[in-house]
Amino acid sequence: MRHKRLFASLLAAVAVAFVVSACGTEAIGVPKSDPTYASDSIAAHLFNERCGGCHTLSYAGTHGSGVNPTTFATISGPSFNQRCERPAIRVLYAIENGGFSGAYMPQNIFVGKQAREVADFVARFSGRDAPPEPGVTPCVNKPLQLLPLTGPLPELSGSNHS
Repeated sequence: MRHKRLFASLLAAVAVAFVVSACGTEAIGVPKSDPTYASDSIAAHLFNERCGGCHTLSYAGTHGSGVNPTTFATISGPSFNQRCERPAIRVLYAIENGGFSGAYMPQNIFVGKQAREVADFVARFSGRDAPPEPGVTPCVNKPLQLLPLTGPLPELSGSNHS
């Protein structure tokens, strides 16, 4: 009888640990109909691993951004569900330079081909949940200007990087 109780307690503890470890996780949400599904799926996993603690992007299964600005942690980054990040060269700039303020985001969190793939992924899927604003072009209607995976990069035009 004692072994049964011990086994039941152990089983309950494992079940609770499993449930708790799954709290707050979300699946990668890149649609399989996406023409660049394979590379976007890889970029989504990379984003999830290295950026998800601070940024929200449902397509990468992350929710690191604070919801309420008065209560979220200092290192909460912008929600890319709401914030449009186009063209892709802007995202690459942030990856290489630690964001636009340089406050908390590490520089070169990705480099080379991975940096370009993640930049393209963020540009492609960011801003899709942004509420419509009068006079503002919706993110999905702005040009992506995706990056070449090798070779020279386009120039980052304009001085406003915020």
